[in-house]
Amino acid sequence: MSDLPTGRVRAPFKIPTATSVIDMLRSGDIALAAGVMGLIVILIVPMPALLVDLLLAISIVFSVMILMTALFIQKPLEFSSFPTVLLIATMLRLGLNLATTRLILSDGHEGTHAAGHVIEAFGNFVTRGNFVIGIVVFIILVIVNFIVITKGSGRIAEVAARFSLDAMPGKQMAIDADLSAGLIDEDTAKRRRAELEGESAFFGNMDGASKFVRGDAIAGLIITFINVSAGVLIGMMQEGLSFQEAGNVYTLLTIGDGLVSQIPALIVSTAAGILVSKSGVTGSADKALSAQFTGYPRALGMSSAVMALLALLPGMPVLPFLALAGGVGYVAWRAARTKDEKAEDALAKTALDAPANPSGGGGGSASDAPISESLKIDELKLELGYGLLSLVKEDENGSDRLTEQIKALRRQLAMELGFVMPPVRILDNMQLEPNAYKVRIKEVEAGAGEIYANQLMVMDPYGNQIDLPGTHTTEPTFGLPATWIEPALRDEAELRGLSIIDPSTVISTHLTEVLKANVADLLSYANVQTLLSGLPKEQQKLVEDIVPGLISVSGVQRVLQTLLNERISIRDLSTILEGIAEIAGPGRSVQVIAEHVRSRLARQICAAHLGPDGNLPLLTLGPQWERDFAEAMVGDGDNRHLAMAPSRLQQFIAGVQQAYERAAQQGELPVLITSPSIRPHVRSIIERFRPQTVVMSQNEVHPRIRLKTVGSI
Repeated sequence: MSDLPTGRVRAPFKIPTATSVIDMLRSGDIALAAGVMGLIVILIVPMPALLVDLLLAISIVFSVMILMTALFIQKPLEFSSFPTVLLIATMLRLGLNLATTRLILSDGHEGTHAAGHVIEAFGNFVTRGNFVIGIVVFIILVIVNFIVITKGSGRIAEVAARFSLDAMPGKQMAIDADLSAGLIDEDTAKRRRAELEGESAFFGNMDGASKFVRGDAIAGLIITFINVSAGVLIGMMQEGLSFQEAGNVYTLLTIGDGLVSQIPALIVSTAAGILVSKSGVTGSADKALSAQFTGYPRALGMSSAVMALLALLPGMPVLPFLALAGGVGYVAWRAARTKDEKAEDALAKTALDAPANPSGGGGGSASDAPISESLKIDELKLELGYGLLSLVKEDENGSDRLTEQIKALRRQLAMELGFVMPPVRILDNMQLEPNAYKVRIKEVEAGAGEIYANQLMVMDPYGNQIDLPGTHTTEPTFGLPATWIEPALRDEAELRGLSIIDPSTVISTHLTEVLKANVADLLSYANVQTLLSGLPKEQQKLVEDIVPGLISVSGVQRVLQTLLNERISIRDLSTILEGIAEIAGPGRSVQVIAEHVRSRLARQICAAHLGPDGNLPLLTLGPQWERDFAEAMVGDGDNRHLAMAPSRLQQFIAGVQQAYERAAQQGELPVLITSPSIRPHVRSIIERFRPQTVVMSQNEVHPRIRLKTVGSI
């Protein structure tokens, strides 16, 4: 009778077969775990000389593989597992040190082959029968590894880790700024953030991993001293060898053992140094070094000349120096020739891309073309002083940051406002100051500023003046105090929590605000036709019903411009056309149609001005002001206009400013609510002194929006 409950059957125990064991070892995690446990076993269980030879060969090959990988990777992060690999390699060498020490001390009296043929071969090859030479070579290798390579790479890793952590907030802000500007998408931002986190973790780990190599070198010295002293004592006192015999045998074995362990350690230390010193270089080591050395042919030519002069000094071997001088001179000549060919190709490409310039002689179209071209008006133009031309200089990828930001700006404004802005023409203007720029809309200046192409603008988030050394100025977009600093002060500015803005971002931000303020002037008749023809087929019937029967294309353009003047997106064009169809007709003014369309866009308008808590903050117009505005209206129908005394208007302006200052102290940015009949007239007054203020009528408040009243005028 089984003791198990009814319905349960105990699974029979199966003895693992050889096939199942092999399948388990094929799994990467199982193989790694087995390898790490094998390192622990080496530390405890005695190993035969044949197995030690195999493991020593694996250690040497493993270290060479690490070095080759460090040489050929493109970026250090591609070998982010290096600290773990370094720990495993160090554990393997220490385990083998212990295994060989056990063999040397236990079987050393049998001869130089007691610890395996690898150690014997290294000992005989280096010592050449003189163990003093072996000791000197071993000590030099330890000094090179411990003091030169390991100490230098450890210092580089320490500094790189510190600066990587210090620069992380600024790099994260740059990623967020590029994402906000539309230069990158969300997936690219996530990938760049992951790379940034991986870079900081990598250099932090490398800082600690360098201590492995240092400890390994110290352990090698201690083990060598123990092997020599203990081996001589064991040989003389237990095995009956003379002092000279014991010294020769145990010293050769110990030196061979030390060399077999220190040479892989030196190789791995070199790989670590290459890896941490490659943090600012992209590409494999050979390509990076060849590109940077051959980038300056004059330096190579001077090196060739110096080697030729050394060959002429008395007593110097002529052949080696002349051969090197000739080789370096040939490389310098090839590099100079390649550089000239690239320059000629770039010049030829520029000449092919440039438009043909007609001559000034003769009559006809050839001479008339430049005059007709001069009559054309650029809708958007950005003029730069000659000191700012470096901002539009192409990099190695064939693009520049300012042009890319302007492209992203047009894409962003198209999403926000609902139509594609005309392209921005960038050109130099020698009449401007070197660091000045101007934004022109239809050849009329709409904005201007002054920046420094090779510096950074820093601003205090609280609006205070910056005390860093630099040029104090005023931010051109919002008029806030700012300072231009040298790039070397960037880290200090980041530590102080200041906002850091590069010159191209200053221009693109200013351009954004200028375009938003003048967006209505950029919506042309052709743009409206393009928007109407781009509607889906099922909405084309609506266009046919209202254009031109109820309203012309020019009338639609005026309605859309009225909406854009208050920064209302026209992206939902079908809803706007439905609103126009409901009220448009003979005698209807554009203002009346636009006010009705605004009520149809109530959900969109409210959603654009919700606070962080999801509520719509309101600033209401008091009953007295409602009556005063209503009584000041003169005229009939669509021709009504406001006729209020100037003194009363000044009181209203002061009241609005005070109310918004109180709301700002509460951390709110409310919209002003008025009755539908007076909303356009209140807005026309407020936009003269607070153009960013949103004025809504009660009809534009969507019924499902949560409201929060923060004050009253």
